Amino acid sequence: MPNKQPLDINIFGLSASQKLTNEVCEILNIKQKRVQTTKFADGEILIQSLDSVRGREIYIIQSTNQPVSENLMELLIAIDAFKRGNAAKINVVIPYYGYARQDRKAKGRQPITAKLVADLLTKAGAHKVITIDIHSQQIMGFFDIPMENFQTSESLATEIVNTIINEKLDHKNCILVSPDYGGLTRVHNVDSYTGLMTDGIAVIAKRRPGPNMAEVEFVLGDIAGKTCFIIDDMIDTGGTIINAAKALKDNGAKDVYIFACHGLFNGAAVEKMNEAITNKIIKRVVVTNTIEIPKEKQFEGLKIISIAHLLADMIEASVQNHSLTDVYNNARCKLAKYIEEYTKTNK
Repeated sequence: MPNKQPLDINIFGLSASQKLTNEVCEILNIKQKRVQTTKFADGEILIQSLDSVRGREIYIIQSTNQPVSENLMELLIAIDAFKRGNAAKINVVIPYYGYARQDRKAKGRQPITAKLVADLLTKAGAHKVITIDIHSQQIMGFFDIPMENFQTSESLATEIVNTIINEKLDHKNCILVSPDYGGLTRVHNVDSYTGLMTDGIAVIAKRRPGPNMAEVEFVLGDIAGKTCFIIDDMIDTGGTIINAAKALKDNGAKDVYIFACHGLFNGAAVEKMNEAITNKIIKRVVVTNTIEIPKEKQFEGLKIISIAHLLADMIEASVQNHSLTDVYNNARCKLAKYIEEYTKTNK
C-alpha cells in the first residue's frame, strides 16, 4: 500500500526498468508518467513522451544491462526527446551502469568506455546522473555534471541481519567477507550497519588473468567454522564468486551466503549457481532488483530484494532539497534499534 503523500514528481520508466519504476511510484503514491518506445524494422528506436515535460523537472529510470548497448541507446534517445520537449531538468537514474568495468586502460590501445558513456549522457542533455552501487567510485569523476551514487549497504545489511535472526544463526560466529581488496570499502559500509550482528571482516586475495576470470591466492582472516557472508557489487557469469565461496569452504567455513547488488547472471551462471547450491558450496544467493531478472535466469536458492524504498526516499529527499545523508542516517538508526532490541532479548 502507498505510504507517502502525493508529490509533484515526474518519473518515467524505460524498457529495462519498468517493474522497479512502478514500485518507486507506488511508494511515492504517484502515477508513472507515460513514454512510448517504438522500434523500427531495422532496430532503430523512437521515443516519445505522452505527457508534457515543458518546464518540469523529470526523472528517467533505466538500467543499462543486457542488451547493454540497446538499453543505453534507448536512454540516450529518451534524454534527447525530453530535452527537445523543453524539460527544465533531466535527472537520469541508472540502477545498473553498464560499461562501468571499463574504467581505465588495463592494456595498451584499450578504451575507457565508462568515461565515454558519461560524455554521451552529458551531451544528450542529462543535468544529473544517479547510479546505484557503481562498480568503481572513480567514475564519479568522469562526469562534468552532478553525479550521485546511492549505496545499497543498508538494504544488504538488513537482509543479512534478518537472515541471522530468521535462521537462528549464532551472530557471534558470522563474518563478512570481501571477495577482493577492491571491495573492502563496500564491506566496511555493510559492517557499519550490521554492527554487533556480525563479527569481523575477512578478505580473499585473487588475481585476474583475463575478463570474467579470477584465481584465488589466499584468504586473509579467521573463517574456520564460521558462517560467511560474501558482499560484492555484481555477479556476472558466476565463476569468480563461486571460486571465492569454494576457497572459504576449503578454509573451513561452515556456510557461505552470497550478497550482491547487481545480478547479471550471464552465460552459464545459472547452471554454475545451481551446481554450487546442490553441492552445498553456497547456501543462498541474494541480489537486489536493480536489474529485472527474467524467469530463465532465476534458480532455487536465489532471493531478490527490492531497493525501491531506497530510490523513492532519495528521489523524495532530492525533490524537497533535503539532505541525502539524512536518509542513510535514518536507515542506520532504524536498523541499529532493531539490532539492539534483538541482542537484548537474545543474550
